[in-house]
Amino acid sequence: MSYDRTVTVTAPFDQVQRDVRSALADQGFGVLTEIDVQAVLKAKLDHDMEPYLILGACNPPLAHKALEADRSIGLLLPCNVVVRAEGDEVIVQAVDPGTMVALSGRDAMVPVADEATRRLDAALAAVEAARREGGDRPA
Repeated sequence: MSYDRTVTVTAPFDQVQRDVRSALADQGFGVLTEIDVQAVLKAKLDHDMEPYLILGACNPPLAHKALEADRSIGLLLPCNVVVRAEGDEVIVQAVDPGTMVALSGRDAMVPVADEATRRLDAALAAVEAARREGGDRPA
C-alpha cells in the first residue's frame, strides 16, 4: 500500500517550503509542528544532510471528525507533510489520509479521509502550479 501523495518541483527549497505552508493554509490546514531534520541531525550527530522538513499539518474540523470516530486516531495525527531537497529538485510528500481508514478499519473514517485527501491533493497541485508559473505563491 502506498502511504504518500507526492509532487516534485524544481525551485529553491526555501521558496517551496513557503509555497507548501501557504497552500496548506489555503486548504484549512495549520502547521502545528515543524521538525528541521537537517538541523537536528547536525546538532545531535554532527551529520550533514540535505534540507528536510517535517511539517505537522492539521485541519481542525477534519481532526475533530476523525477523533469522534476513533479516539486512538490521534496516533496518526497531525497529517505529516515532508519537504525535502533532492539534487536540484524539491520533493513534497503528504501522508495519504487513506492510511487512517486502512489502519483503523473504521468505516466512519472514510469521509474524513476522502475530504483530507481532496484538500491535501489541492495543496500539492497548488505547489506544482506555482512552480510551473514561476509565481511566488500557490494559486
